[in-house]
Amino acid sequence: MARMNNSRSQDFTITPQMLLKAYACGIFPMADSADDPDLFWVEPEIRGIIPLDGLHVPRSLKKTLRRSRFEITVDRDFDGVVAACAEATQDRPKTWINARIRRLYGELHRMGNCHSVECRIDGELVGGLYGVSLGAAFFGESMFSRVADASKVALVHLVERLSVGGFTLLDTQFTTPHLVRLGAVEVPRKRYNKMLERAVTLPADFFAIDRQAGKDL
Repeated sequence: MARMNNSRSQDFTITPQMLLKAYACGIFPMADSADDPDLFWVEPEIRGIIPLDGLHVPRSLKKTLRRSRFEITVDRDFDGVVAACAEATQDRPKTWINARIRRLYGELHRMGNCHSVECRIDGELVGGLYGVSLGAAFFGESMFSRVADASKVALVHLVERLSVGGFTLLDTQFTTPHLVRLGAVEVPRKRYNKMLERAVTLPADFFAIDRQAGKDL
């Protein structure tokens, strides 16, 4: 994992407004585990991003997309996506999403600053992701899959949605081998902060793609 500066936050209440200000400064909260009631602020020295014109879609994933196996929805079950991301799995026995995280991001969602992308098969939620939207920046928080390719399909949809909506920055916080295969790159904090400073001041529309398609919002 990239080196980062951490500071504990347990003696005061973090509000959604405070959280947005932190994101605008390049800082985000995490917990040591789902059972830990405390949070700490994280400011990575090396940041992961996915250039919106640099997403790599492997051939096998293109086949999955062409089959239209998944129904894609947005913000239809935000709490369900966060709960699924917080679940311990065989591949991920420990998560950083605790009760405070779930409450805070639920409040951001109701404010219109946090969104989920859901993948369903026959109506059942099988994958997705969620993240924070601020200006023309989107900060990916977590994703999950209960069937193969579900989170990847959600990410492809997210990148298309952000591109259509005028976003300029997709922050993944860190990089993983999984994200690198999809086009994620690392940038040093100084360069990232310049990208962030510009992005949060620009207008963007998370729902522009829906309006173009004539969908009801």
